[in-house]
Amino acid sequence: MKILILGGTEEARALADALVEMGHEVTTSHAGRTTAPLQPKGEVRTGGFGGVEGLSDYLSANGFQRLIDATHPYSVRIATNAVEASRLSGVKLVRLTRPVWIEPQYAFWHHVPDAEAAAKALPAGARVLLAVGHRGLETFLARSDCSFVVRSIEPLEKPLPVHARSLIARPPFFVGGETELMKDEGITHLITKNSGGVQTEAKLKAAQQLRLVVMMIARPKLPPAHEVPTVGRAIAALHLELG
Repeated sequence: MKILILGGTEEARALADALVEMGHEVTTSHAGRTTAPLQPKGEVRTGGFGGVEGLSDYLSANGFQRLIDATHPYSVRIATNAVEASRLSGVKLVRLTRPVWIEPQYAFWHHVPDAEAAAKALPAGARVLLAVGHRGLETFLARSDCSFVVRSIEPLEKPLPVHARSLIARPPFFVGGETELMKDEGITHLITKNSGGVQTEAKLKAAQQLRLVVMMIARPKLPPAHEVPTVGRAIAALHLELG
């Protein structure tokens, strides 16, 4: 089977590796925002498609039989384009989305719908570990009465104001290191997206141990698709007669 994976996550890489080992012809597409990403098995392409029509044309012109959206759970535009391109091209779509993190008992999570609500909920004087990626930081940095440690995989495009500093780090992270970081930085609040997965979960366990407040930004609503939570379920879904 010829398969196009919209990748950029650990699950996408694991899925590509498994499918290639099974004998499928796999191409993984990366957006190209992360330098030196771990490369999956099979073919790899980098860059966009030119919107819905570009993706649809690419699927049809190259004879793909399945499309798998294994991008980040907050990639609304890509998820929407994948659904529309699947409809236009007739290539069946499977969406691989890791399960959300579940708030453990005795944790201090404050659930918010978006970045604006998270920033607004911060008390004056908060010292925040901001783990939301490198985009859309302006909403948080506008809170000049708080201070921030902004953690990202890639260097930030713009210099930070005086009440924030950049921390470049690549997962996986571990509880011991996360706990030490939060203590050393005097962190009082953690702001994160509910991305799920094990590679970045340690920050939540560290925050719980230190009894810190976690501002958990909810996942956006994505257009309906055949959605599965694991690599194994995605492989199984490829052989279904999807609607």
